[in-house]
Amino acid sequence: MSDVAIVGVGMHPFGRHDISGMEQGAFAARAALADAGAQWSDVQYAFGGSAAAGNADTLVSTLGLTGVPFINVSNGCATGGSALISAYNAIKAGAADVVMVIGFDKHPRGAFDPQPSDYGIGDWYGQTGMMLTTQFFGMKIQRYMHEFGITRETLAKVAAKAFHNGSLNPNAWRRAPMTEEQILESTMIANPLTQYMFCSPGEGGVGLVLANTEIASKFTDKPVLLRSAVLRSRPFGSFEVFNPSLADQRGNSPSVAAAKAAFEQAGVGPDEIDVVQVQDTESGAEVMHLAECGFVADGGQEDLIRSGATQLDGSLPVNTDGGCLANGEPIGASGLRQVFESVVQLRGQGGARQVKNDVKTAFTHVYGAPGISACTVLSV
Repeated sequence: MSDVAIVGVGMHPFGRHDISGMEQGAFAARAALADAGAQWSDVQYAFGGSAAAGNADTLVSTLGLTGVPFINVSNGCATGGSALISAYNAIKAGAADVVMVIGFDKHPRGAFDPQPSDYGIGDWYGQTGMMLTTQFFGMKIQRYMHEFGITRETLAKVAAKAFHNGSLNPNAWRRAPMTEEQILESTMIANPLTQYMFCSPGEGGVGLVLANTEIASKFTDKPVLLRSAVLRSRPFGSFEVFNPSLADQRGNSPSVAAAKAAFEQAGVGPDEIDVVQVQDTESGAEVMHLAECGFVADGGQEDLIRSGATQLDGSLPVNTDGGCLANGEPIGASGLRQVFESVVQLRGQGGARQVKNDVKTAFTHVYGAPGISACTVLSV
């Protein structure tokens, strides 16, 4: 089976813009092609997705009518990760040697407004307020904090780190640093999570060019190997957003299985990863996902984060571009942003946010409703 490399990356800055989401996707795709020194006509397959900004396959009208097979992907916040996995598998299967992945979105202001019926749930779920993700996440981290001794100060440290890293990232939306005190004292949204512990729906686009490693040198002299790309849905007993019940027998989050499979597929362990990107829809998510993905034991986050290990100059830098908290979450592009950032760090092109240790391996994790997790391992 063929090995897979990322040979080009491109990104339209995240935030609020006066152009359409589709135009942001096209911008990112062209930037990725330019980064790879490739043409759209070189692309033999494409996968892309957007939740609110149109069908990705219609980008052929802008990029070129080459007849390329182009498949739309929709999988909640895991849309980008799912598109990447599809591209990875297409190359591994020998269906194509050069594949484009595109994710973009343009969400209206305000919270997401999903409908219970779209997830197979009765209207009662919305009437109880649980369809509002801010409330669900508040309840979930509240329980986790009670069980494992996590403090609100640790949640504030996660957010402060995100805004610091975002201030160093020219593609980030939120670029003003904030203190832990400002974050703790901001408006309470869903106890214990305050306004600046949550990310916001936003806009942006990311494009990636993948190639069979046998021809990767045609495009770049420093390919980034995509060592694994894995997705898992929720197992019995897990309690996830838009999951209407909690079993007596508790089960793991899908992130546990996805991360384990990604490490096994790549032939590395969590202790061999140099830089980490995990889903941080809110501060508590980063805390929980670090444990679910195997980087620390439940409850160990308190000491890990307080020690500075997850900072840019720490032993395990996490969400080096500011994560969802600083970048916002355009659903189609969010998971691909993590991969973009990992490639930047592995190439040593992070500028002011480049981590201090020698980066050889990277890990990404994205989580989507109603309990879907996609993980990758990358290396140089």
